[in-house]
Amino acid sequence: MKRLLLLSSLFLLSMMALAGTITVKNINELRDADKNAKPGDIIILSNGEWKDVEIKLSSKGTKEQPVTFMAQTSGSVLITGHSSLKIGGEHLVIKGLYFQKGYAGNTAVIEYRLNKNQLANNCRVTECAIIDFNNPKRMNENYWITFYGKNNRLDNCTFSDKKNMGVLIAVILDDERSRENFHSIDHNFFNGRPPLASNSGEIIRVGVSQHCQFNSNTQITDNYFLNCDGETEIVSIKSGSNVVKNNLFKECQGGVVLRHGDNNTVENNIFLGNYKEGTGGVRVINKGQWVVNNFFYACRGIDFRSPLSVMNGIPNSPAHRYVQVTDAVIANNTFYNCTAASFCEGSDAERTLPPDNVYFANNIFFNNKDSIIYRVSDDIKGFAFNNNMASKTVAQVLPAGFNKTVIQTKEEKIATLPVQAIQKKSIAPDSLQQIAVNRIGHKLPPAVGFGDRQMLNKVYNNALNATGAKWLNGKRSNWTMSTPTVENCDNAEKVYAVLARNQPVTIVLTAKEYTLDKPFAVSANTLFHSQKQEISFITKDIPAVFMVNGRGELLISELNVDGSKVKATSFICSDTSGPSNHYNLAMTRSNLHGFDRKNGCESIYFAYKSTVADSIVFRGNKFTDNNTDLVLMTEEKDDKGYYNAEKIVFSDNDITTLNGRVLSVYRGGNDESTMGPKLLFTRNNIIGSNANNPLISLTGVQQTRLQSNNFSNCNPGTSLILYKDIVRAHHFLEDNRLTGSGKIDTNEFVIIQ
Repeated sequence: MKRLLLLSSLFLLSMMALAGTITVKNINELRDADKNAKPGDIIILSNGEWKDVEIKLSSKGTKEQPVTFMAQTSGSVLITGHSSLKIGGEHLVIKGLYFQKGYAGNTAVIEYRLNKNQLANNCRVTECAIIDFNNPKRMNENYWITFYGKNNRLDNCTFSDKKNMGVLIAVILDDERSRENFHSIDHNFFNGRPPLASNSGEIIRVGVSQHCQFNSNTQITDNYFLNCDGETEIVSIKSGSNVVKNNLFKECQGGVVLRHGDNNTVENNIFLGNYKEGTGGVRVINKGQWVVNNFFYACRGIDFRSPLSVMNGIPNSPAHRYVQVTDAVIANNTFYNCTAASFCEGSDAERTLPPDNVYFANNIFFNNKDSIIYRVSDDIKGFAFNNNMASKTVAQVLPAGFNKTVIQTKEEKIATLPVQAIQKKSIAPDSLQQIAVNRIGHKLPPAVGFGDRQMLNKVYNNALNATGAKWLNGKRSNWTMSTPTVENCDNAEKVYAVLARNQPVTIVLTAKEYTLDKPFAVSANTLFHSQKQEISFITKDIPAVFMVNGRGELLISELNVDGSKVKATSFICSDTSGPSNHYNLAMTRSNLHGFDRKNGCESIYFAYKSTVADSIVFRGNKFTDNNTDLVLMTEEKDDKGYYNAEKIVFSDNDITTLNGRVLSVYRGGNDESTMGPKLLFTRNNIIGSNANNPLISLTGVQQTRLQSNNFSNCNPGTSLILYKDIVRAHHFLEDNRLTGSGKIDTNEFVIIQ
């Protein structure tokens, strides 16, 4: 390795000696250098901050002598502010840039075209990083990378924390100049994307539905995806003849989705779920898809996020909907302690065509945790099962083509993955093996399952050691949390001053009364508590007493609040501007009483449109004699699957004589790409509370558990709890006690235990 690095350094030095080399210090000098560049030239960008720059590169090199634009020191050219990079040349190499503390607006951060008429071809972006480079508002959509042209490459780059709307990488096929492109996306590190709470949270999308009948031939290889949880599609394939190979997907809540287009290949990938909820694998739609020689370890997703889901199609489907699965090969994969695969997934009144001519062979299902290894939602006669193996302990009755046996595992310290020791011979027709040679360059593996330990080592070690921008390794995040200070505040002005520092803090409210002319705006990790005395907040007509901004972490604990003088619309609200950054809120062991909508206070907590909380927690509180709603998340009325909180916990609270709704959550539309919201509503005691609407209203909430709650004299003679769903959901009702209270309006997704 040291010898290779030395040779690489000597090669670079020799290039610099032979070629024209120029150092540029600002955007104007860079433009001049690009304009005058000749094949083989090297343009060095000086270290430092390049703020509010639109970099446009249009020079032309050759295959043997590219024009190189490189940071003086990789990672030390900081692209900040409102900035972007557009590449419209030929045979260009861009190396070592660091995009941070900024945003690109409506354009992509890096775009492989200068304009509609000038596309990039044979260009390479390498060893760059884009970290938290988000538009300020969540709904202001853009991509980080857009591919146009042909034969372009993105490699050894690091991407982290995309939070606003829009896929991270989009391969565009809008005309012939960008089709059959053979782009390469390789050796990159995708270090996390939090749940977007809507569609368009993919990491990579190749094509769109309008162009799905064209081939792209994009190669997605040797990348590392870690905690990519944006939505159900991590890699979304919407075109033909693409290859997803030798990648590691670690603890990602989603998978590779062959959504549109034909003849795509998913090969030699590791899906390392590690028992994380929602971790998936591969979803198959359309014609001629191959899923071969992949390792699925403890992937625990269900439905669309199943480790393997093979979808139903729509009769006479247009190309942009759900084309029937036909002529697929799913072979030589290993599933280790995964949730059930899903056959005929999505079967409903529209998706009525089950898969046909699916060769399903030589797969291993080791499982000592679950009773079944697959679920069926329609007719599976179109599957040709052959030589598949399953653990003998699996209780499910399996059809011909599955053999139950004792599957021994051999513990190898490779990411704690047990490698299958079984060496049973793979069976495949000679005709299929010849197709395999032509399609993937070799025959299907000789052993059943993913049995190549050397390949497993190679993919795993490559992900850990050979992906991403190496200069970034070990650098700390710009907003790593520091140790909170403790501040005693006896008036609102002191609270405002402390919050303005935007640092982690514990604020002790020592006075009995606080007069506010604006909210206490929280943008860091902030704990509020008191010395157990009752506190009054005197407010004007403002949005809230407490407002949680993006990146805010608000914990209210042990506050005893008289709300009779609160004229704010809410006691707590989210940021009214709809930021791209998420937030968290928790209220524990507090006592709130006297809040009254007659004074202008409509709710205890209100989520404004386009804001997203990772978690909302109300635990161990007492709400007494309040004439207001408690928790409202009802503003996402676009019916596009948007919602305001990933996880909602409401537990161990006492609510007495509330004149208003306890909880109302709205997630509208028929989008099926997200897991949330998830609601846990347990051990609450609700007495004498009434509203004109259902006390609890859950619209489109994806996962709920209402357990061990007591409702006494609440909404008698009308709806107490309402479930309303358009897409499939999972609801559990268990051990709830209703005395003199209204009814529970359920649907087919509610399981009463």
